[in-house]
Amino acid sequence: MEEQDLNSWLEDSPILKHLGVEFVELDPDKVVATMPVDERHHQPLGYLHGGLNLFLAETVGGLGALLNSPPGKTPFGSEVNGSHLRPRRSGTVTATGTPVHKGSNSQVWEIKIHDEDEKLVSISRCTLTLVDI
Repeated sequence: MEEQDLNSWLEDSPILKHLGVEFVELDPDKVVATMPVDERHHQPLGYLHGGLNLFLAETVGGLGALLNSPPGKTPFGSEVNGSHLRPRRSGTVTATGTPVHKGSNSQVWEIKIHDEDEKLVSISRCTLTLVDI
């Protein structure tokens, strides 16, 4: 994906806009994004929906993998798992993704999601398969 196309997607993606996801750092060895926590992000009891932690993790890991993909290949998420450690009702969470493995056919990223007090909210691992395009 061309840098211009990526920047365009980051700015225009309806789901990123709706959820308020913003990217703070886009580097091949570290991807950082923030997301507010409000009624858009709540499950029925009024807490951050765990599925949105996984959405944020796979988005961060996927973009990191994209930045590391060799020419002619693109990453697709093949597995994501997460442990939700602390509930959140409001505020902002920050997801920081770092590569565990950057291979020619697959990548594995670890994503830690913290709150404003640097308390760990969720930790995930995202495996991506690099597919010929």
